[in-house]
Amino acid sequence: MIDARVKFRHLQTFVEVARQKSVMKAAGLLHVSQPAVTKTIRELEEVLGVAVFERDGRGIRITRYGEAFLRHAGAALTAIRQGLDSVSQERAGEGPPVRVGALPTVSTRIMPRAMTHFLNEETGSRIKIVTGENAVLLEQLRIGDLDLVVGRLAAPEQMTGFSFEHLYSEQVVFVVRKGHPLLSAKRSMFDDLGTYPVLMPTRASIIRPFVERFLIANGIASLPNQIETVSDSFGRAFVRASDAIWIISAGVVAGDIEDGMLVALPIDTSETRGPVGLTMRANAIPSMPLAILMQTIREAAAEVSGKPMEAAGPQ
Repeated sequence: MIDARVKFRHLQTFVEVARQKSVMKAAGLLHVSQPAVTKTIRELEEVLGVAVFERDGRGIRITRYGEAFLRHAGAALTAIRQGLDSVSQERAGEGPPVRVGALPTVSTRIMPRAMTHFLNEETGSRIKIVTGENAVLLEQLRIGDLDLVVGRLAAPEQMTGFSFEHLYSEQVVFVVRKGHPLLSAKRSMFDDLGTYPVLMPTRASIIRPFVERFLIANGIASLPNQIETVSDSFGRAFVRASDAIWIISAGVVAGDIEDGMLVALPIDTSETRGPVGLTMRANAIPSMPLAILMQTIREAAAEVSGKPMEAAGPQ
């Protein structure tokens, strides 16, 4: 039986503090005072009989009890939102909204194809597609702000409470502009890699560990001219205008290579291959429009994986 002392405000406040990792930020977004947020969290902890947050330096972090409760609190808020949305949609004659997080690797060649097929189904649903770092998208998925995340499989510790459907695998590539000096180099690419600026995935990105292991295995412990970025628009513009080398998932630059705007260096990066697919909350039942979108994503993935974009070949 549900404890009558747990109110909607307890769930909403708890989830927002967990997402922001800050009482002050949560208070601002909820338009209440910080003492009110603190009081609400303490009330929730009294009902649960455990602490859901603890001090971490000047900030706070969620406890293991809080992590356990977050999975269900997020699902509860999602169910309430869906219930409210369903009434509004029924009154307006619309389908339920579909909210998708798309990692950069699928944003350029998978999602546009999938959306074209999806719109042909005329579901009447409103679509929201956001992109960003995997950790951010997974957190939004966990608390119910997203229904689906499309991209690389996250690390095992990040997948608690989620299910994953494998669609295809892809690897990392090293790309440069046309006419880059390395394209005509006579010796090992790795000997001169540190000579040029290198765009690297950020430490929070899924592919960063793959890239670091690959570089170390090939004798490169550090890169002196390293720029971390998750912006594909910056990476694309900077590489085309300079001698920089961009280490990035193949799917992000597949179109640029096909169009001849960028060139993959002839480096065998097959050991960086990893699964790409659909991540959902475990045991979640997709709405009909979401199920249709998932099928169109599967079809789009099958189209592109049938002609995968790889590096030019082994060095």
